[in-house]
Amino acid sequence: MEIITKILLGLFFIIAITLIVLILLQRGRGSDLGAVFGGGSSSVFGSRGSANFLSRITAVLATLFFGIALGLAYIYTGARAPTSVTEIIMETETGAELPQMESADEDSSEIPEVPE
Repeated sequence: MEIITKILLGLFFIIAITLIVLILLQRGRGSDLGAVFGGGSSSVFGSRGSANFLSRITAVLATLFFGIALGLAYIYTGARAPTSVTEIIMETETGAELPQMESADEDSSEIPEVPE
């Protein structure tokens, strides 16, 4: 499981860096000369045209990025110890043993006096 986690983490970083580069390479929406003067294309897809190669690759990489992020979150949450009271109670109901408290000495039953 540790090898899969390391592979997914490496792939996660590679996809993140590739996404950053691809997003910076793309042109903005309003960068066309026709958009500056208010003119636009009368095509079905608007002034930009259909989605080009870079935007499709960006969409695929973004989907992979979020999928791997969810997978890593699932892997890392499955490997942690319970932290809430509800999780501890659920574990005790399934058969895990509670830590035993030390037995009290006979002297500890006396109530100490409070100094005045």
